[in-house]
Amino acid sequence: AAQKLRERVAAEIKTTFASTYTKEISLAEALRIEEIAVYGQQATGGKYLINPNKGLR
Repeated sequence: AAQKLRERVAAEIKTTFASTYTKEISLAEALRIEEIAVYGQQATGGKYLINPNKGLR
């Protein structure tokens, strides 16, 4: 059963399990009041991706 589930996830990773984000922000940006005001709202379809490695290079 576990193997079938792994196979399903692998087969559907870019379709069924795909996700899109409104915006990608760094961890530092996620702590800004302006950003919290936006991503803190409960809204349909407005997902933020918090990438802790963004901007570290």
